[in-house]
Parts: sequence; C-alpha cells; structure tokens
Amino acid sequence: MKIGIDYIGIVEMVDVVDKDANILYKTPKTNAHDLGLLHKTVIAEVIDRKERWVLVKQAPDRQDAGQYVSPVGGHVKSGESEVDALYREAEEELGLKDFRYKFIGKAVFNRRILGRQENHYFILYEIYSDEKPKLNHESVGYELFTKQKLKKQMINNPKKFGDAFYFIIKTFYPSIQS
Repeated sequence: MKIGIDYIGIVEMVDVVDKDANILYKTPKTNAHDLGLLHKTVIAEVIDRKERWVLVKQAPDRQDAGQYVSPVGGHVKSGESEVDALYREAEEELGLKDFRYKFIGKAVFNRRILGRQENHYFILYEIYSDEKPKLNHESVGYELFTKQKLKKQMINNPKKFGDAFYFIIKTFYPSIQS
C-alpha cells in the first residue's frame, strides 16, 4: 500500500464512499487515486454580484493544466463535513473567508489523468462573493465570465476549459452549453 503525503508532510486521509455517498472506510488520498476508489470532492463556482463567474487557470503541474476550471475544488478529508471542506478549500485556493453559498448538487466524475484514476464524488456549490481572488500555487491566473461570454468561449475556444469544468456545465448548467 502506498501512503500519500500532502504538501506539508501529513498523510491525507479521505473517506471511500458508495454511489449514494455512504462512507465505507477511510484510506490515504493517494490510494484512492491509485485504485480508482470513489471519494468526495467539493467543487464551487464563484459568482459575483454582476453574475460573473470566476474561473481559474490551472498551473502546469495540475490536472487540466493551462485550462480554466472551477475556482474551488478539493478533497473532503476523512471525518470532515462537506461545508467545512468548502470553507477550507475556498480559503486555501482563493483566500475567501466570508461568503454566502448554495448547494447545487452531486455527481460522480471518473477519469484517468496524471497517471492516476480520479473517481470523485463531486459535491457542487455556488459561492457568492465580490472579493478579489488571492490565488495559491494551483492556479496561474483567473478570468471573469458572464454566462454569455462563457457559452461563446466554450463554443469558439473549447480547449480553453478543462474536462472537469465541462462535466460540471453539462451536468448542472446545461443551458450554458445549449
């Protein structure tokens, strides 16, 4: 068994879940990826009061490198609530601490990338904030998109966006693609 160490030297544990998000057992995050085990990940679309979506451009060492993706996304640690994970990830990835949010839905996203099997149980939220993002090492930039601009860019420049973001749009926001 491979033991996963996160960037501060601690083994990051996640809960393996079934298709209904019932917890089965916990395992190191790297094992979940190496073995393709289903585990929870919070994702959030950040929307400002002008209804513009904040998307981040992924760093070269990340999945969907160089492409725009949802600005908040990260694993729910074993024993952590989904909302606590949302707040932790929003602060880590964008510096957001004080915001309103709304639960949107859940869906399984499974793909092979970066030599591992990501079998994520996406838990999607919308975050409402006008705060300017403070990016961490996972992103190299951000851009604001109206729904119209997003729809147009997805048609005219499809490689600008990552696969996980397309999955979110197709699953939860089909009107943007149509």
